[in-house]
Amino acid sequence: MGTAMVAHRNHPPSYLAAAASLLLAFTLAPLAAGDPLGQVCGASGNYTANSTYQANIQGISTTLPKNTSSSRALFATATLGVVPDVVYALALCRGDANASACASCVATAFSDAQQLCAYNKDATIFYDPCHIRYSNQNFLASPTSDGRGDPILILLNTQNVTSPFRVFDSAVAVLVNATAYYAAADASRRFGTAVEAFQTFDSQNPRIYGLAQCTPDMTASDCRTCLAGMTQMGPQYFSGKRGGRILGLRCNYRYEQYPFFSGGPLLQLPEPPVGAPAPAPAAVNGTPTPTTTKRGRGNKTGRVLAIALPIIAAILATAVICSCMWRRKRKTPGKPSLPDTTNPENIQSIDSLIIDLSTLRAATENFDEANKLGEGGFGAVYKGILPDNQEIAVKRLSQNSRQGIEELKNELVLVAKLQHKNLVRLVGVCLEDHEKLLVYEYMPNKSLDTVLFDPERCRELDWGKRFKIVNGIARGLQYLHEDSQVKIIHRDLKASNVLLDYDFNPKISDFGLARLFGDDQTQDVTNRVVGTYGYMAPEYAMRGHYSIKSDVFSFGVLILEIVTGRRNGGWYSTDESSDLLSLVWEHWTTGTLMEIMDSSLSNLAPRDQMVKCIHIGLLCVQDDPADRPMMSTVNVMLSSSTVSLQAPSRPAFCIQKSGFNSEMYSEVYAGASHSVSRSPMSLNDVSITELDPR
Repeated sequence: MGTAMVAHRNHPPSYLAAAASLLLAFTLAPLAAGDPLGQVCGASGNYTANSTYQANIQGISTTLPKNTSSSRALFATATLGVVPDVVYALALCRGDANASACASCVATAFSDAQQLCAYNKDATIFYDPCHIRYSNQNFLASPTSDGRGDPILILLNTQNVTSPFRVFDSAVAVLVNATAYYAAADASRRFGTAVEAFQTFDSQNPRIYGLAQCTPDMTASDCRTCLAGMTQMGPQYFSGKRGGRILGLRCNYRYEQYPFFSGGPLLQLPEPPVGAPAPAPAAVNGTPTPTTTKRGRGNKTGRVLAIALPIIAAILATAVICSCMWRRKRKTPGKPSLPDTTNPENIQSIDSLIIDLSTLRAATENFDEANKLGEGGFGAVYKGILPDNQEIAVKRLSQNSRQGIEELKNELVLVAKLQHKNLVRLVGVCLEDHEKLLVYEYMPNKSLDTVLFDPERCRELDWGKRFKIVNGIARGLQYLHEDSQVKIIHRDLKASNVLLDYDFNPKISDFGLARLFGDDQTQDVTNRVVGTYGYMAPEYAMRGHYSIKSDVFSFGVLILEIVTGRRNGGWYSTDESSDLLSLVWEHWTTGTLMEIMDSSLSNLAPRDQMVKCIHIGLLCVQDDPADRPMMSTVNVMLSSSTVSLQAPSRPAFCIQKSGFNSEMYSEVYAGASHSVSRSPMSLNDVSITELDPR
């Protein structure tokens, strides 16, 4: 999670006094648009539907994505119309984005801005790979560092560093300043990335990564001034934080303890000594430049090094000795685990979710059977209404559930940190009088399987809704895999774990029982396989190997089910037609895909889009995990009409049942309805969920 503030710029840093605070997810940087980081709707008036002003916005939105992506600097401006209907627009993509992702992001930004700032003449929207602004005010007139009236977005990584704040903050200051000056010196793009090693007492090879960028129509001096105004604000908000960024219309910067940009860093900084103050970059001919550039080295530099190196060596030797002594007192770290519930910050995050048992009894009418939504191996789910009229789904874990209190608390810490519009939101928890109750937002349209596989209700899912569901699931899964602060492997993605709100927006559920991976971890092995037959990747079902590519396989099965309207019967049914992967592959190779499309879909449904979804689904269910795409790549495929898709290979069909644990449990989440199963084998509608200490 991250915290963000949006403000209009007047004079740094006083303009932040009136900043409005918003809670937003602090994402990584797969270069696909994803969800907006934030938006600002201006106050310069409104336009009406079908007006000339709206037509001008739409006109610019058709040309600016291409103009931006075709520019070497990934930047473009545009003006269309005459006063009072003139529209001024600006788009800037991150300097490490590719042209396709840039065009897609800018196009998405225009579309989303018109919805999020409906009928507002002035709108600014920020994404990770791009941002845009359009307005009836001529903010393009002077590309200087003033930025008066321009909105900015401040996001911080809420996790604190483990090293002393002073050491880390000094290293960040060096990195940010050097990256900013590198970007300002880049005349063609005004873009820079950097990496810096620094010393702490608790990590062998820590690194900080930085990025800075200005619009390329700014002069070097204006770019430096713009970035300086932002970097001066950093210590006020980011001190001791593992990451932070400030996004402005004309300039932006970011730092993290992981490589969030594409490609290698353009600048590598030397390791500063422990406790050294943050130096300003050296000046060459009056222009500050990073100290690692080769220019300006001469006798003066040699004399400085002759004096400085012995001092640095002494400091380094002291640091190494202190580091060794420090490490002896620390336990050897094991596998990454969920945050310790004894941590005050985590305890506070749990405490903020506590709901009284009396409140939940009243909300569900004392867990009346009439309010029961479903029941599974871990307990029943009830619909309820809180005193503020908020509808909720209360999952009441059974008394003999194997999920312990400490495990539950750990998972609650994790779930509370996951915030995304395509993940079911945890409302609260109750651990009182031997009750273990999880409270989620209520999903009125229940789970996807109750609609998709119902002969009558499936007609509610026209192609527009189905494509929206596919896109939403893909975005939610990308967040779990790549964008959240912790890497989550779901392990049980299926139609019954995708819930639908009033507008059929999809929300992935059951992620609280998933696996947490470390930053550098790619896969793991378990001797207790959990999940659902028909959705399990073959390497997981047979050998217990799971990774983000296991979830990609499950997504592939799910997308094929959504398009065809057919339930994948898994590999245990005697009815051959229920093996959806075999059926789809057969029609793919014979060119007869339209024969297996859901008959409830209208003939007007776009065939090319349906076929593309089938194509993506087949790519996701390939036998070799390495051949399956990342979810960020899937999102690019779904959003772009120009990306070429590689030919899929034959999917995996047969899985030996001997590799499975014989003990199975059904799982029910808010709005999902299943029957309990404890048989050695199960069909899709039965989930097998194991709880292991992280």
